[in-house]
Amino acid sequence: MTETAALSSDIAIDVHGLSKSFNGREVVHDLSMQVKRGTIYGFLGPNGSGKTTTIRMLCGLLTPDRGEGTCLGYDIRRDADRIKRHVGYMTQRFSLYQDLSVRENLEFVARLYGVREPRRAARDMIARIGLTGREEQLAGELSGGWKQRLALGACALPDPQLLLLDEPTAGVDPKARREFWNEIHALAAQGLTVLVSTHYMDEAERCHEIAYIAYGHLLAHGTVDEVIANSALTTWTVTGDDLNALAAELAGKPGLDMVAPFGTSLHVSGRDGTALEAAVAPYRQRAGLRWQHSEPSLEDVFIELMSRSRDNFQ
Repeated sequence: MTETAALSSDIAIDVHGLSKSFNGREVVHDLSMQVKRGTIYGFLGPNGSGKTTTIRMLCGLLTPDRGEGTCLGYDIRRDADRIKRHVGYMTQRFSLYQDLSVRENLEFVARLYGVREPRRAARDMIARIGLTGREEQLAGELSGGWKQRLALGACALPDPQLLLLDEPTAGVDPKARREFWNEIHALAAQGLTVLVSTHYMDEAERCHEIAYIAYGHLLAHGTVDEVIANSALTTWTVTGDDLNALAAELAGKPGLDMVAPFGTSLHVSGRDGTALEAAVAPYRQRAGLRWQHSEPSLEDVFIELMSRSRDNFQ
C-alpha cells in the first residue's frame, strides 16, 4: 500500500486477536477492535489492567505475541517504523526540557522532526495552544496545566495522524483539563485520531467511543450510551439517613452487583432486575429512606465491571 493510500483510509486501526505476555503473565488476551479515523477513543480500566500495553500494540510500538492488524493502513508487525513516523506520544510524565523556554522546546521539536520553518511552526503552535506571552518562560516553571498544553503542542507539531495520550491530565485542575480537552476535540475535528487512557469519568464521556479493559480482557466497548445500555444494569438511587449502615447491610446480598456511595446518595445496582427488586424490597419501606429508579451512570458501569474483574497478577 502506498503512503498516500494508507493515510487516506477511513479506518485508523483494525486489529484482531492481540495477546501479550510478560514474564509468563498474560497482560492482554485476544483483543480485537476497530477505530475510525478522527475518533477520540478512550481506554478505561484498573491500574495494571493492560491499557498502556494495548495502546502500544495497536500502533505498532510493541509487537504482540499473537494476533495481527493494521494501524493507519500499515501492518503493525511489518511496518512499525513507518507507523511511528505518523504517531505522537504524550506520556504521563512531562518529558520536555525543563531548562529550555516554551519557544526553545517547540523549536527543538520542530527541527528534530524536520518541520519546515521551525521558528514559524513553533510560533504558530504557541498561539494555537494559548501560550502567547509565555514564550520565554522556562518549561520547568510552568504549572501542571500549562505543561500539559506545551506537551500536547510538541506532540502535535510534526502533524501526526495518530496521537497517544497516557493519562494526560493526571494532577491537573478541572479548568485546565477542560481546556486541554477542547484542544483535543479541535485536533480530532481535523482528522487526527486520538487514543487516550483515563480514570476520569467526565473525560471518558467526552470520548467518541470508549473501551473498558480489565486485567487484559476487553469487557465493554462502544459509545458511552452503548456501553451503559449493554451493561443491562438497573439502578436505584437512595437518599436519607445513615446510608453507610444501609450500604453495609446490602453489600454481598444476592441480586446486588454494586452498592456504592455517590455524594449524599447511595447507588444500588444489579444486572438481574427481578433479583435486584427482591433484594431491596425489605428496605423500601424503611423510615428515613427515599428510593428512586435512575439511569445507571458510566461510573456505575465502571465500578460494576471492576467489581467482577479478576486480577491476573494475584
